[in-house]
Formats: sequence, structure tokens, C-alpha cells
Amino acid sequence: MPSFGQFIVWVVIGLVGGGIVSRVITWDSIGFGRWPNLALGLAGAIVGGLLFRFLSIWPELDNYSVSLRDIVAAVTGSFIVLLVIWLWRNHQTTAANQSGRDRSNG
Repeated sequence: MPSFGQFIVWVVIGLVGGGIVSRVITWDSIGFGRWPNLALGLAGAIVGGLLFRFLSIWPELDNYSVSLRDIVAAVTGSFIVLLVIWLWRNHQTTAANQSGRDRSNG
């Protein structure tokens, strides 16, 4: 498990990662907005940090107080969080459309 210090680094780097990912996805200078960018970055930092630790991805980059591994993990985690949100919304839309068709046919 990560130490408290590593968790704080993930949060700080995650805030930057969320801003980067939201700008890449939207191609807009403000991304999704201040608070959604922060939330995305925090979630991405936690997901990416745990994933990189669990899979032992680039452990040699841990030698830095704010490591390149933390930045890459935060950005990767943010993309994963966005993918999960997209899949969930897509599933909800598909389920709602299917439910509407069932009612109209019944």
C-alpha cells in the first residue's frame, strides 16, 4: 500500500493530470471546468497510482520525490476513469433506449 506521502503526491500530480487529460479530450483551454478537472485528476491519480503499484510498472521511477511515474500514472488513471464513465453512460443510454422500445412494443 502507498504511504501517506505517496498519496499526497498522487493528489497533487493528479490535479495536473486531470487538467491535461480534460484538455486533450475536449481540445478546449478550460477542459471540463475547474472542479470536474480536479475531480478527474484526483480519481485518475488514485486509480493510476494503485494500478502502477499493483502491476509494478516502472518502479525505478520511484527514486524521485515527485516521480515521472506518478505523472504518467495520474494521466493514465484519468484516461481510465474517463473510459469507465463513457462506458457507463453508453450502457445507461443503451438500456434506456431498449426499455423504451420494450414499452412501445408491449
